[in-house]
Amino acid sequence: MSHDLSLAQNHAFDLARTLMIPVTLFRVDGEYGVMPSEDLDDAEVELIHEYDPWVSRPAH
Repeated sequence: MSHDLSLAQNHAFDLARTLMIPVTLFRVDGEYGVMPSEDLDDAEVELIHEYDPWVSRPAH
């Protein structure tokens, strides 16, 4: 978990590209977390973004 959104976003993108599976960035209790999208059940979390390694995006 991280309090830094930018750091969490970078880790989420890297994890998706490394594992080649969609991962979800979420927030719970003021902290950000990342986990494989298929493992995220209907927990009480705020979904921020899903990173899909198969969808090409422009470099930022």
